[in-house]
Amino acid sequence: MVDSGNTYGERVSRLVGWGHWFAFFNIVAAMLIGTRYISQSPWPETLLGQTYLVFSWVGHFGFLVFALYLLVLFPLTFLIPSRKLFRLITVCFATLGLTLLLVDTQAYQTINLHLNPVVWEVLFTDDDSRVSSELQYLFVVMPLIFLLQLGLSEWVWRKQRKLSHKHIGRPLAILFFASFISSHLIYVWADAYFYNPITAQRANFPLSYPMTAKSFMEKHGLLDKEEYKKRLEKDQEENTELVRYPLEELKFSRRANPLNVLVVSVNNLRADALNAEWMPSTYAFAKDNLNFTNHYSSSNDVYGVFGLFYGLPSAYAPSIKTQGDKPVLIDTLSDKNYSFGLFSGDNFDDPIFGESIFRGMRFNGTAFVSGQSSDLQTISAWSDWVKEHNESSWFSFIELTTLDNFSAYESSTHQQTNEERLKSGYKESVQLADTKLSALFAEIESLELSESTIVVITSNHGTEFNETKTNSWGSNTNYSRYQLQVPMVIHWPGKMASEYTHRTSHLDMSVTLLQDLLGVSSNPNDFSSGRNLFDERARKWILAGDTKELALITPKTTTVIDKFGNYKLYNSDYVRLKDENPTLPVLMQGLTELQRFYTKGN
Repeated sequence: MVDSGNTYGERVSRLVGWGHWFAFFNIVAAMLIGTRYISQSPWPETLLGQTYLVFSWVGHFGFLVFALYLLVLFPLTFLIPSRKLFRLITVCFATLGLTLLLVDTQAYQTINLHLNPVVWEVLFTDDDSRVSSELQYLFVVMPLIFLLQLGLSEWVWRKQRKLSHKHIGRPLAILFFASFISSHLIYVWADAYFYNPITAQRANFPLSYPMTAKSFMEKHGLLDKEEYKKRLEKDQEENTELVRYPLEELKFSRRANPLNVLVVSVNNLRADALNAEWMPSTYAFAKDNLNFTNHYSSSNDVYGVFGLFYGLPSAYAPSIKTQGDKPVLIDTLSDKNYSFGLFSGDNFDDPIFGESIFRGMRFNGTAFVSGQSSDLQTISAWSDWVKEHNESSWFSFIELTTLDNFSAYESSTHQQTNEERLKSGYKESVQLADTKLSALFAEIESLELSESTIVVITSNHGTEFNETKTNSWGSNTNYSRYQLQVPMVIHWPGKMASEYTHRTSHLDMSVTLLQDLLGVSSNPNDFSSGRNLFDERARKWILAGDTKELALITPKTTTVIDKFGNYKLYNSDYVRLKDENPTLPVLMQGLTELQRFYTKGN
């Protein structure tokens, strides 16, 4: 068919008709590629959820492809009336689009994320990565897609009039439009009423932004705000992702060693505060026992104690709280008939202890006498408890809170700056904490526990005094070593005094006690993200984080990742590296640890 004799209007009209049919067949191709997202995502359990999936699959890819055609190619129809040049440009554009869609499906299957500038940059800047190689290999199919698009272009051009005479164009357009509108209206309802089989599909497809209308519904009396808040709280409890912890039932290779265990957390104690000048008693205790001098808390806030007992990143804490699972370490000690003595200088004011770590267990509350140190009273109460339980093996936890309000001890020297006074107050408070620990060590000797008790001295997190020059003070502001590095000193009967300089983590303590004390032979990967403290092999990274982020700390860098795959990279001094990227294995390991213990299908 030669159109050289046609008028400009006739050629444009035919190109428009051709473009509509060419877009339709590319919608079908995109839908077929899109089935990879469906196969990778959990299948909805309800009929309504399955109906929404079909509507969103048809409507989303129909809208996505046709919108790109209207925004990019349709205007070119009037600017490039030459059918050969226009069709070539369209074929190239369609080839690029389907190739990117294919790469996105592979990224989604591999790391559960869609392509965005961050993911793209990481995936394709690490040439040595297996995953990167697999993704780049997909571009090899571009010539094949291009040839198929050329063939489709010519076939549609030749069959255009016959296709138009079948009168199926309008019904198909109605189908795609109705599917698109229906999927968004269904999601509006599901979002307002927390219908999880639908809302869980929010990020199944790329560039998917389902419509919400809670404000509109509230304005027109279709949604009660107070009732919505109640349903929100209920939904957060009921639809929290379930954790399988441990992944496999624990196996035991030998009998447990009936040693007592005493874990002491001196809250807010940073690692370098444990020195001969500030903490002479604790420093001497560390010299005579096992001192891990390169130890990191698993969090920069109170959730450090979560990692200490569970051996899991803090991101799992909300799910663990909802399920009510106690740490595997606590459950195993209970199975071994250990008695539990739980003491705190503030009577466990933080809810994490009652809601998660020691849920359902009896706290040994202390009726504090005003004017006396609550920590010293706590140690005295612990001593009395031990005297009553000296005939059986026991586990005890003591939380010392002297450093929680260290500003109360600051010096009043007027010549000092605010920063100097704050540091001076912290130093004075650390020295007071050392006197409390000295009293504890004396009680341990008085009760003759040295040969029968493992004693662990550590902290929930460190404290920063703006060493990173980012206006960061205290904790819970960044993942620098000042907020994460804490002491880890262990007295273990039968083990020689040693100083360990390899990097260790709070996530390692439960693994160590389960293996070396309680006889567990299971792979630590089945119940923890850590490993044995005494395993001196070099490790690629240390895990830390809070309930929303994960930090992977290597000797040279710290990579902070959120659940969407967005990351920030810092050097060893916690200075942001904006022009560098983390290696893909580090990013992959971080995302894997955020998902590994969740049950499949959520």
